[in-house]
Amino acid sequence: MPDELKPIRSKADYEAAMVEFARLWDAKEGTPESDRLDVLAILIETYEAAHFSIDVPDPIDAILFRMEQQGLTRKDLQPMLGPRNRISEILNRKRSLTIDMIRALHAQLHIPAEILIRKTKETV
Repeated sequence: MPDELKPIRSKADYEAAMVEFARLWDAKEGTPESDRLDVLAILIETYEAAHFSIDVPDPIDAILFRMEQQGLTRKDLQPMLGPRNRISEILNRKRSLTIDMIRALHAQLHIPAEILIRKTKETV
């Protein structure tokens, strides 16, 4: 039987867990190997969350990124955000997004709502 599972506390532990995870990837559901794979996944996820966390983007950065991705202009945001002056205030972080704006951006630009509801970073 493979080594006993233990918490991942170091990079070496993490790398060994990843090797074991890959080895068990095709384990048949309901087998001890499949159970081990499930436990390894939890241990790996916990370690990664603590050591490789990725900050969620600022709502305005997410909008600007999506605009760049899709080749959109500020004018393209009018149906979602309103008149040009309001768009300018929002993109310059002088005005917050409303719930209706968040819904529209989510529906039309497919930006996750959990990103759009975050507080925007302060302007520098």
